[in-house]
Amino acid sequence: MLSVVACALLCYSCGHEEIKSAELAGVVKTEVACPYQNELAVVYPGKVKAASDVNLSFRVAGPLAALPAEVGAFVKKGQCIAEIDRRDYEIQLSATEAEYKQIKAEAERVMELYERGSVPVNDYDKAVYGLQQITAKYEAHKNALADTRLTAPFDGYIQKKYFDAHETVGAGMPVIAMINNRYFEVEVDLPSADYIRQDCFKSFFCTFDVFPGKVFPLELIEIARKANLNQLYRVRFRLNAEKGVNIAAGMSVNVTVEYAPEDNALTVVPVAAVFEKNGKAQVWIYDELSGCVKSRDVVPGKILKTGQMVIREGLQAGEKVVSAGVHRLKEEMKVRLLKPVSRTNVGGLL
Repeated sequence: MLSVVACALLCYSCGHEEIKSAELAGVVKTEVACPYQNELAVVYPGKVKAASDVNLSFRVAGPLAALPAEVGAFVKKGQCIAEIDRRDYEIQLSATEAEYKQIKAEAERVMELYERGSVPVNDYDKAVYGLQQITAKYEAHKNALADTRLTAPFDGYIQKKYFDAHETVGAGMPVIAMINNRYFEVEVDLPSADYIRQDCFKSFFCTFDVFPGKVFPLELIEIARKANLNQLYRVRFRLNAEKGVNIAAGMSVNVTVEYAPEDNALTVVPVAAVFEKNGKAQVWIYDELSGCVKSRDVVPGKILKTGQMVIREGLQAGEKVVSAGVHRLKEEMKVRLLKPVSRTNVGGLL
């Protein structure tokens, strides 16, 4: 007899719990999605790169006579950073110069005689073309001698040396790597949700963890028109170096992109109204006509200090969303709205 009563009490208790749970699940609190007209700031991780990171090579071949610049050294534009043995090129230029002077003198005599009518046109043409040919050869050998000196194309630092003195290098082979220190580039990857709003971009800046409290303005260089393998769009910014701030290539930064959203493009809802399902952010939309709720995918933005979340896509201003009890709801579930607390019921005790 006692066991029967116990079972009856247990069944009543379970049934009472289910009824109470069902009643709780059917009562929700709603909030109206409001438009967000303030500037939106989105932060992305980025990486600092040298604006110019180049491998320098000679236009001529030969043994290296000297590499005065050391790795890590600062060099100025036009400073000699490597030199090839000039001996063979000086001899070559000397021989060509002598040939050039001889042919030039002969050509000038023929031209003078032609003007007097003493030589035929054929001899005149040979003199002119011969002078042009030897002049081009002479200039090429002068350039070859000048190209035995490798100079810095810009102010920067020696990043790497691929050869040592007395080694023979071929024309076009990388000898020294240099990086530019006048300014840097910052690269970030944007998702498609922000890529399509690039016309609304207003300003850009970045911060470094190693330089707390400092903000560095950025200048937009370009936005890639094709997504990479991760379906992200590469964006390049220009970062000017500041005196006293030792920025180096390879540092990590946080890039902030500020833009003004279009009218009614963004909305705000309570953070509690947004939940995750199947890896997507969703909200429950309350239909006043049917009294039911329907889930909808949204693209969340930043969280405001007021406890609200910016919704970038999927929601329009004026729509009602469930802000409490979101985890107990099901698709097309009929719900009852939680009655608002009376102004005379301070603290909601009654």
